Amino acid sequence: MEALLIEATEFTPKVSLDPVTHRFGISGDSRPENAGKFYQPLLAWLAQYESVLYFQKTNYNQQQKVIFEFRLEYFNSISAKYIMEILSLLDKFFKGGYDIQVKWCYDSMDNDMKESGEDFAKLLTVPFEFSVNS
Repeated sequence: MEALLIEATEFTPKVSLDPVTHRFGISGDSRPENAGKFYQPLLAWLAQYESVLYFQKTNYNQQQKVIFEFRLEYFNSISAKYIMEILSLLDKFFKGGYDIQVKWCYDSMDNDMKESGEDFAKLLTVPFEFSVNS
């Protein structure tokens, strides 16, 4: 499975989904003109990635720790819907016995972003770690 790498633009975040290191990230601003067009490939990629986790677990008895880091500066309401879909997929993986962790990073002065992460975390069982951007 190939990595999914998308460079940031003025309206879309940087995306890095690496199946080799099992480290994923979304950072920057998310206010795409067509959020569905931007986020659908990420959701499809993550759905495929579940088969990688399953293969490693069943064929090699390996449990990979997957870390998904959100380092968003801003996201609009339609992006929030897709972020929740991503988090829901990660939650599904976690409930399926995979070692998944969400890291929610925010600027120390940005209480809204911190609270957004806390709101997402309340709706899910996947572990969240909160940290201030350095």
